[in-house]
Amino acid sequence: MTQAAAPPVETPKRVLPANANFVLAMLLLVYIFNFLDRMMLSILAAPIQADLGLTDSQMGLLGGLAFAVLYSTLAVPLSSLADRTSRSWVITIALVFWSAFTALCGVAQNFWQIFAARVGVGVGEAGGVAPSYAIIGDYFPPRRRATALAVYSLGIPIGSAFGVMGGGWIASTIDWRVAFFVMGGLGILIAPLFKMVVKDVPRQESADTAAHGGQSIGTVFRILAKKPSFWFMAFGAAASSMLGYGIGFWKPSFLIRSFELDLWGAALFSGGVLLIGGVTGMLAGGALADRLGAKRAWYPRLPAIAFIICAPVYAAGVLTDSLVVAFLLFLIPQGLAYVWFGPVLTAVQHLVEPRARATASALFLLINNLIGLGGGIYALGVISDIYAPIYGDESLRISILTVLPVYLLAGGLMLLATRSIQRDWVEEA
Repeated sequence: MTQAAAPPVETPKRVLPANANFVLAMLLLVYIFNFLDRMMLSILAAPIQADLGLTDSQMGLLGGLAFAVLYSTLAVPLSSLADRTSRSWVITIALVFWSAFTALCGVAQNFWQIFAARVGVGVGEAGGVAPSYAIIGDYFPPRRRATALAVYSLGIPIGSAFGVMGGGWIASTIDWRVAFFVMGGLGILIAPLFKMVVKDVPRQESADTAAHGGQSIGTVFRILAKKPSFWFMAFGAAASSMLGYGIGFWKPSFLIRSFELDLWGAALFSGGVLLIGGVTGMLAGGALADRLGAKRAWYPRLPAIAFIICAPVYAAGVLTDSLVVAFLLFLIPQGLAYVWFGPVLTAVQHLVEPRARATASALFLLINNLIGLGGGIYALGVISDIYAPIYGDESLRISILTVLPVYLLAGGLMLLATRSIQRDWVEEA
């Protein structure tokens, strides 16, 4: 007598936690403050330079390396700590730390004092982003993850825009120092609310994982080292970020010098471009990645196409003498430059097991931020100082045009990642 074949066991769909969207909203709010505190310096560059007597190169150090070196490197051990302990607690403490140092920027009396305060901001923000990526990975299933990460990444354009507009308004009506006090104080106030709302999801791991916690930094690095798609996406994103951070930081100063806008006018222009272009590009990238993601190659292919289009459109915007035309043209590359966040951050999450997500994200951000944030802002400032004796107030315009071909390099690296992404992908159980 033969036995009937057992019916196939269906894999249950992962149920979205009831408060997942609320948790995402709180993570977004904290990320807004992350970029608000980080990018506010761009609109305050002009009054800070006038008050403290700083050169473009020194401002480039404050906006880039002073922040980026410890921000990038400490993110790795702090994210490993978050994987092993509590991701929500690490983010909460980091929020208080970077907000306090943001406020301290307002009491600086010389270059080295504000440099030290910016280093403190970088140390605090090192504990915020990668653990947030991991929490989103815990709360949202793969079919919704790119969109969720894109929504979270809206903190970049929104935080940057409000940092520029809010900081510009306070500085133009009161004083640049007050802008740092206000923004830093608000970040400290929201920390208790964040910890009340955002809880760690219990991790369903093996007995060995339960006993020993998440994977070590060395283990995660060895896993990623064997995956070419990780390196191509990391360096492609870093090349793009050099221009994104660099142009974003210097754009208000460029508008003041080349278009003769006042501080508030430059803040409105830059903030409007960030909000309209950045939000549109960020959401479009996440939605397209979730729609096309069954073919893994689309995760790096989408940003590759976007980066290649960025270079000529940005050049047209920089070269025009019409403020209206410049605004309309800048909207396009601003959106395209943000398309990569949803697809690439999702792909990085899928190159390792869930327990190693924060550490993998931190290793990705180490490359992206150390090269992109650390190099781009400073490089544009140095190039501007070199061009200043020849081009005067137009030196920033020529500096931006000089570096735009880096977008083509970024696109090429992303295209190379399409060749190995399917092989490197780790499917969730």
